[in-house]
Amino acid sequence: VRSVARQYFDGRAITEGLLNHIEVAIRAYDPCLSCATHALGRMPLDVVLIGADGAPRDHVLRSHAGDWSRPSSGAPVVPAVR
Repeated sequence: VRSVARQYFDGRAITEGLLNHIEVAIRAYDPCLSCATHALGRMPLDVVLIGADGAPRDHVLRSHAGDWSRPSSGAPVVPAVR
C-alpha cells in the first residue's frame, strides 16, 4: 500500500484512482479477494492520510456498495469521471 501511495498519491487528497490502486494492491496478496474480480470497485475501504506530523490530513470510506464518503465532513465523495 505504501508503494502504491508513493506512486499514485497526488499530495493533496485521497482520490478514487488512488483507492482503486490500493484495492488492486491488496487483492494481489489476499487470495479470497483476488477471486472476487467481479466486485472490483466495491471492496470496503477505510483510508486515512496521515501527514508527516502524525495528524490526519484526509479520510475516505468506501462501502461494499461502492458508496464513498469523507467522515470528517459527512459529504459524499463525487467519483472522478472515468
